[in-house]
Amino acid sequence: METDKLSHIFKPGSLFENAIQLYEFDNSLREPIFMAIARIEIAFWTKMMHIFSLTHGAFWFLDMQKAENEHLFLENITSVDRELHRSKEDFIKEHFKKYDKPSFPPVWKTLEVVSFGVLSKMYFNFSDTKAKKAVARNFGLPQHVILESWVVSITALRNCCAHHARIWNRSYPMPPAIPKALKQAWICNTEIPANKLYAQLSCLAYMLNAIRRNNNFSQKLAELVSSYPNVDITAMGFPSNWQEEPLWSN
Repeated sequence: METDKLSHIFKPGSLFENAIQLYEFDNSLREPIFMAIARIEIAFWTKMMHIFSLTHGAFWFLDMQKAENEHLFLENITSVDRELHRSKEDFIKEHFKKYDKPSFPPVWKTLEVVSFGVLSKMYFNFSDTKAKKAVARNFGLPQHVILESWVVSITALRNCCAHHARIWNRSYPMPPAIPKALKQAWICNTEIPANKLYAQLSCLAYMLNAIRRNNNFSQKLAELVSSYPNVDITAMGFPSNWQEEPLWSN
């Protein structure tokens, strides 16, 4: 609500109630974003585990030869080991009671307890680009590099939500790639600021549509925006005609 960020001069008509509304809007925005990311995380985990394991077996994540970068591989394995040994899941405890070799459970158990961030790093560092492309195509994306960009960006957004950081008008450090065209309904105006929330919301909506076409993410977002007319959505990177875009109007 400031016209000048240095001298802190407020816009005419600014009220404390406006600040409260911004807080409430930001808080309300977390729920649909969290639900969307949860569905995407499960779908990403499922497709990655299934496709990689069909080709490379149940312990592909332990094979350094299948990694692009040795240092990142060791970092990922260290993170996986840490999360396994602090897990309270019964199926992990029972596994270690029955088996001591190999030192990690098979992938369908192990990746169940790793974070979305570690999962994305494992995908990024996997050397089989053909398998990575197969995962990306399940989300309507032509190349794995686009999915890598989106997952990294979504992970950063998820962390902001989880730690109660402001999300509505933040400039995000890990902007997603914005393709000019995609297989499914996408945005026509791709000249948008990729480091703003609208770009990430577009990616979430697109991936959700690939997972489950009849979802209500777009509807919830439109209702939320209309419920807070005082919120300047351009601060989130929204173009003026955003609801007319194929992504949001279908």
